[in-house]
Amino acid sequence: MELAEEVKELLIKAAKELKGSARRLFMARTVRALGEGGQRRAEEELGWNRATIRKGEHELKSGQVCVDAFQLRGRKRSEEHLPNLLKDITAIVDGQSQADPQFRSTRLYTRLTATEVRRQLITTFHYTDAELPTVVTITTRLNALGYSLKKVAKTQPQKKLPETDAIFEHLKQVNAQADAQDSTLRLSMDAKATVKVGPFARGGKSRVLTKAADHDFEAKATVTPVGIFLPASDEFFLYGVVSKVTSDCLVDRLVQWWESVKERFSHIKTLVINVDNGPENHSRRTQFMQRLLAFVQQYQITVRLAYYPPYHSKYNPVERCWGILEQHWNGTLLDSVDAVIQFAKTMTWKGNHPMVDLVTTTYQTGVKLTKEAMQVVETHLQRWPSLEKWFVDITYSLSVGRDN
Repeated sequence: MELAEEVKELLIKAAKELKGSARRLFMARTVRALGEGGQRRAEEELGWNRATIRKGEHELKSGQVCVDAFQLRGRKRSEEHLPNLLKDITAIVDGQSQADPQFRSTRLYTRLTATEVRRQLITTFHYTDAELPTVVTITTRLNALGYSLKKVAKTQPQKKLPETDAIFEHLKQVNAQADAQDSTLRLSMDAKATVKVGPFARGGKSRVLTKAADHDFEAKATVTPVGIFLPASDEFFLYGVVSKVTSDCLVDRLVQWWESVKERFSHIKTLVINVDNGPENHSRRTQFMQRLLAFVQQYQITVRLAYYPPYHSKYNPVERCWGILEQHWNGTLLDSVDAVIQFAKTMTWKGNHPMVDLVTTTYQTGVKLTKEAMQVVETHLQRWPSLEKWFVDITYSLSVGRDN
């Protein structure tokens, strides 16, 4: 009986899909069908083992099935030799779990290594080194018991005010209207985290060997990047501030930026400013609102503040620029103020370099208005009903000069 290639492939595939006695019986019946010399042909042409075929023929003749003792093969699991092993591991790990040091929660912290667990099995439960499994096996058992090492998961939900959805809905409308009107310019403004100046590692990689200080010692100076981003044109303006970033500092950067672009934007009548609700620029910050009112009066332009809700400042468009900046310089040593400024100049956003300036002015903290002075400022502010803190219009008025 000749076997075509297609038949061979079919027989081989069928045998592989069967297991145990069913597979052996299939092989035996196939060999019988091949006739004299069937075992040899099955071995040569199909790759079947003759011992397996003989066992199948024996089962076929006798009608009795040979029981496969797969469970008797190989080494037994450690817990079969040591029936209390898993219980003792659990006792050690649970006993070493540490509570919150300040007792503000019932959460437990466990940081034992498998090597330490194995050592404590010997010292506490008197196992011998020879009878215990290896550290790798202990690690496997720890994982199976649910004690695998895991990163701290950021599962805490963001805080959400009752007004959050309403703020985002109105913010969407305000931004869309600003982008659609030729006489309105929208900008996004924010300050990045303060940068320590010194030979400190910032993560990242470099193709040239770079050695940083092994500890973050006291910084030589600090620089806080303050950014103004124009979403419509993808322009980015960056100011490196060596002083504290205060309300006066932020408004001065707005003035500095406007002085540099006002001729190009002479047709603009309204500035829509996207900001987060930070302590230096929220709409109840008296010095910030007074300085903005002075800016409006000086340049005779309307300013509309549109705030992002608390804990949602990442949606402010300028935040995307900060991410690019951090990736750009995180493999370098920002060991001087000049290095900070020069590296900032070489970053690109949408293929364009930012306009970068160093600000060395020293700003005083804690400047604020009296209640009476702020009441006068409030008379020139228009707050959106029910969202008074988040949307504020400051318009030019001839009466402001007389009030002052």
